[in-house]
Amino acid sequence: MQNISEIEDLVKIISKLPGLGPKSAKRIVLKLINNRDKLAKPMAKALTEVCKNIVRCNICGTLKPNLIECSYSSCEVVKKKYNKICVVENISDQWSIQSSNIFEGYFHILGGTISSVGQRKEDLLINSLKERVNRDKIEEVILATSATVEGQTTAYYIRDSLKNSNVKISKLGQGLPIGGEIENLDDGTLHSAFINRTGLDVDSD
Repeated sequence: MQNISEIEDLVKIISKLPGLGPKSAKRIVLKLINNRDKLAKPMAKALTEVCKNIVRCNICGTLKPNLIECSYSSCEVVKKKYNKICVVENISDQWSIQSSNIFEGYFHILGGTISSVGQRKEDLLINSLKERVNRDKIEEVILATSATVEGQTTAYYIRDSLKNSNVKISKLGQGLPIGGEIENLDDGTLHSAFINRTGLDVDSD
């Protein structure tokens, strides 16, 4: 590859995306360069608009336009009322569950797990989850964290955090493989995991 700093910088950035390495990044860069008007320019514009206008809600953790103001008493992202909240680690998990059409209710995106590198309990939206459960009269909290050590540690910490709330707490059941991450599961596996979810006793160890 020619020693062109602008191209090298772009390759380095694209290679940081999930599932992409330097070779794939080079092919993408060439595709963009060869299709400036149809791909490169529209992509640059779209990325600029996303970075400028889309933010993460500091209450539920989902993405929203920055013009939308959210509060505990009034959610402008989801206006329909539900009695269930599905708790996930990341927005990609939310999207996977939404696309499978197996859950109808609120989502709460933590933004990671307790044991993630550099991740503190204070950085996760657990306090706002407790507030939502109490304010919205939630009847069930479904912990859809990954079947990893970090995901399960987070699930049990949330269970303990909600022990004084009068709410049913459940976790995904059969169908979720050990070590499995939500975003990588197919619709059939997700459906089985939701159908077979089990209660998580707040008094258990």
